[in-house]
Amino acid sequence: MATSNEPTHDHAAPEKLGTVHFENSCAAAVQTRFERAIALLHSFAYTPAAKEFNAVASEDPGCALAHWGVAMSGFHQLWDPPGATQLQLGRDELATAHRLGARTARERELIDAAAIYFSDTDPTHHPARAKAYERAMESVAQHFPRDDETQIFYALALVATAPPADHTHANQKRAADILEPIYRRQPDHPGVAHYLIHAYDSSELASRGLAAARAYAKIAPAAPHALHMPSHIFTRLGLWDDSIQSNEAARRAAHDQGDIGEELHAMDYLTYAYLQGGHDADAERIVGELHAMGPQLGDDFKVGYAATAIPVRLAIERSRWNDAGTFQPLPGSAPHVAAIAHWARALAHAHTGHADLANADIKQIDACEAQSRAHGSPYWTTQIGVLSKEARAWTAMASGHPDDAVTLLRAAADAEDALEKLPVTPGPIVPAREQLGQLLLDLRRPKEALPELTRALEGAPGRRAALEAANRARTASPS
Repeated sequence: MATSNEPTHDHAAPEKLGTVHFENSCAAAVQTRFERAIALLHSFAYTPAAKEFNAVASEDPGCALAHWGVAMSGFHQLWDPPGATQLQLGRDELATAHRLGARTARERELIDAAAIYFSDTDPTHHPARAKAYERAMESVAQHFPRDDETQIFYALALVATAPPADHTHANQKRAADILEPIYRRQPDHPGVAHYLIHAYDSSELASRGLAAARAYAKIAPAAPHALHMPSHIFTRLGLWDDSIQSNEAARRAAHDQGDIGEELHAMDYLTYAYLQGGHDADAERIVGELHAMGPQLGDDFKVGYAATAIPVRLAIERSRWNDAGTFQPLPGSAPHVAAIAHWARALAHAHTGHADLANADIKQIDACEAQSRAHGSPYWTTQIGVLSKEARAWTAMASGHPDDAVTLLRAAADAEDALEKLPVTPGPIVPAREQLGQLLLDLRRPKEALPELTRALEGAPGRRAALEAANRARTASPS
């Protein structure tokens, strides 16, 4: 039973994982290990979970469900899709599970549902396969309505396939309706608290997630991801001190466990919170510590995104254009990560009067957009398009075309607002609508700027620059 050599998003095995009861027909001798593997999986500790499931399979060669567990450890539902190698490994594990034959109808249906996701090895088919898996899990959940673990895995599938453009959050609300009663029955279950946080990770629902956010870190206090996850809710609510505390703890735990991806993820959220809370020196410290960690590669999305975004956040939010003009994409970066570096350079050149240099970076952003479209990534293609419009707007402003700049930024803001963010980031470097408000304020149009800034703060409460700009707009606007 091999494991993938592709980059993964791993969280080293914590000392305390919470309490999981997963009914299965495997040998009595492997029950503790099997449930530990499930608990690891619920905290997205993918590599340790796969190792535990492999150990179960070795100890009980007839345990078909152990092979299901290995396959599911390669299905990172809320992160980037698995690559072709991991998909093939999942197919192989599930073929073994089918060959062994599950002993119960529930186990057979869980294995069959996973096999639907691993039905081919083309990463670009992920959206269709993920949706098919969600439908299959709906069927399993209907067949076993009193089995909490089946319901929990179905709820995760609902959150994972929630359409980014659906501002009614129908999938998330459905998942929460499933999870909340289980949470009352199993308050120490790591997956329930974890997935409730993800279900409530939106401006509309964030306030409902505070209880789960505060509980998850207590359920698994040694798990970096459990320590970090509350900050998804804290960020949505502008609770910067809480987010800082959460991510400082997560970073320490991740560092101690050698989990570079989770450490950088926490550092990105820390940088964001420090900047919004007015702790610029701490944000600078994080950037310095990032550089001290040595060069990072962009081929692991979680690592690449954070390592790119951290210094860009500091430079752009504090208008350090000389710094921003020097950024380069990390080697191996995905198009939507590389585009952030080119965007920062374009804004730096535009703000320092070098529109010609900005245009060169805009061409690079457009190339990233074309790559993303070719890879079949509509969400990230749209986000790169937002960066392109923003860069063009500030370049138009630098070239003496303010009306074009306003039009472009308004289009960028509308496109960005139409989609929810993904869990990899606390938010855009600077929300497009906040940029629009800032531009209108620069153009001495405070009466137009204020509603844009107000709307920006509704989507991202407590952002320092937006609050300051809104106060200036109120002061400058005629009563």
